[in-house]
Amino acid sequence: MEKRTARLTILIDPDKKQIFEEICIANDLTPSQVVRRLVRQYIIDNAGGRELPEWLKLAAKGGD
Repeated sequence: MEKRTARLTILIDPDKKQIFEEICIANDLTPSQVVRRLVRQYIIDNAGGRELPEWLKLAAKGGD
């Protein structure tokens, strides 16, 4: 299972942040949920030959 203990701080243009948050709300998601999903997908798409943890393999197969 994923551990949710690390913090990632990003800088983003305020206009983009506002639009992003509005879209998240419209989809009943938090910005953190969306960013975690994007990060998981990026890892899956770009892992190359790396062995992925089982929980990430399940997410890659749609078990997210």
